Amino acid sequence: MKLKINNEVLELNEPLTLEKLAQKLNISNAIFATVDGRMRELSYMIANDADIEFMGLDSDVGMRIYEATLRYVFTKALYELDPTKQIRFSYSISRSILATIENDDMTVELYEMLLKKVQEIIERKVDIKRIKVSKEEATKLYTKQNYLDKIETLKLRKENHVNLYQSDDFINYMFSYMLPNTSYLTKFDTKFYNPGFLIFFPRSELKGELPAFVDQKTFGNSLKQAYKWSKIIGGDTIANINKHSLTRDKQVDFVNLCETKHNNQLADLGNQIYEIKDDIKLIAVAGPSSSGKTTFTNRLRIELLSRGIKPMMISMDNYYKPKHEAPKDSDGNPDLEHVEALDVEQFSKDMADLAMGKSVSLPIFDFKQGKRIAGPSVKLEKDSPILIEGIHALNERLTELIPSHQKFNIFISPNTQLHIDDHNPISLTDLRLIRRMVRDQKYRNTPVTMTLDMWSSVRRGEFKWIYPHQETANFVYNSELSYELLVLNKIALPHLNAVPRDDKHFIVANRLVKFLKYFNEIDATLIPSNSILLEFIGGSPFHD
Repeated sequence: MKLKINNEVLELNEPLTLEKLAQKLNISNAIFATVDGRMRELSYMIANDADIEFMGLDSDVGMRIYEATLRYVFTKALYELDPTKQIRFSYSISRSILATIENDDMTVELYEMLLKKVQEIIERKVDIKRIKVSKEEATKLYTKQNYLDKIETLKLRKENHVNLYQSDDFINYMFSYMLPNTSYLTKFDTKFYNPGFLIFFPRSELKGELPAFVDQKTFGNSLKQAYKWSKIIGGDTIANINKHSLTRDKQVDFVNLCETKHNNQLADLGNQIYEIKDDIKLIAVAGPSSSGKTTFTNRLRIELLSRGIKPMMISMDNYYKPKHEAPKDSDGNPDLEHVEALDVEQFSKDMADLAMGKSVSLPIFDFKQGKRIAGPSVKLEKDSPILIEGIHALNERLTELIPSHQKFNIFISPNTQLHIDDHNPISLTDLRLIRRMVRDQKYRNTPVTMTLDMWSSVRRGEFKWIYPHQETANFVYNSELSYELLVLNKIALPHLNAVPRDDKHFIVANRLVKFLKYFNEIDATLIPSNSILLEFIGGSPFHD
């Protein structure tokens, strides 16, 4: 048996698991491997010639496997301590998971007992084995463990079989591949954080290291509001969301209920700006990719117009330098997401001059020529703030000549608290990725694989240029629409299902399919014309 492993050739006389093979080769950081281009768990048996590449925590997939296994072990630990208690995981501040106890308090005593039990399970090197059972058998197993929310999810599954993971007599499924045993979980941290505790896991963007804790009060409050909203609509899981799609009347109510939440946020924002309108010279809007910035900024402009405030919208894109002057990324290509890709000095001066009532000749970036050309001369009217939107809009360097009390910062992001079940939260990043895929397909005829090619670069830019400034926001706008995956799924699924198994992006595509397929569909004609969702599926008066 001839194996090509990380570009080196090895011959073996007998079958071997990937885990044993990694140990044989002293590869200590392996989390999973690709075998002839297909993702495989470390428990996978190699019995034929193969091309193998071991992957670690510096990969997004490896990070997700590690995090899912960590959630599995914490769930197992609580079950062994007290099978009557139910744990719930939610993505939270500072790149962590928030663990809470359903219908009970997380006391310091329980937290400490749980940590001790987790360490004991890790030290015992307990095997985690994949088993295949029928839906009926899975229902019985989940009933025994009182995981009734998982039974509701099972009802949405069309296939008659279910993959579960068993460790001792404990079974669970985390919608992910898993590590072969608990001894791999050597790198994580926790922090008691009312109403539960935070779990920190290695991050791929940090090369497999743990993130430092940052108490993000503004972002945290937005997540709390999202949690309250999920309770108001009874829509904290896919099964509960689907109940809103069962009849046309329910769909109409649900769509308008969600859109009203956006309207209320805009009204609240308009009130806040109106109260200090005499002091505000600049309103800045920033947020990560696919947050709905274009639609939101236009709707904010209209909201302010209705209050007698006439903002002047200025595109930051017109301040791009020619590509040859932009900083280079790690591959030597122009890094157009770098703040220095913009003419920071000129932008800062022009905004300050406008704020002081001076006339300014605004540039226009001619994308055909690849350079800026002279634009119109403009001057702010009385009671007319500047309104800017872009990934760097909250970066103080771009507006440092304007005093802080004359600026109003807005951060926009779709902050969801939606779960597949109690143990499996849906990632905020995955929601934006699905939006981006649908939009790229609609407006650029771009296959999902091309969107995924760019996504890691987009994410690096977000961590470097956007998230460090989100806590400076005076207002956080949650652009999540709880009905949106009932619309996006029918558009995204055919393209995700078309990704070949041997494609490098099949792993991510398959992960998204695993939960998207559980959503019912909703009539897209019910969506209002000013909805943020139309920015992605088409039909927006602000985008098309």
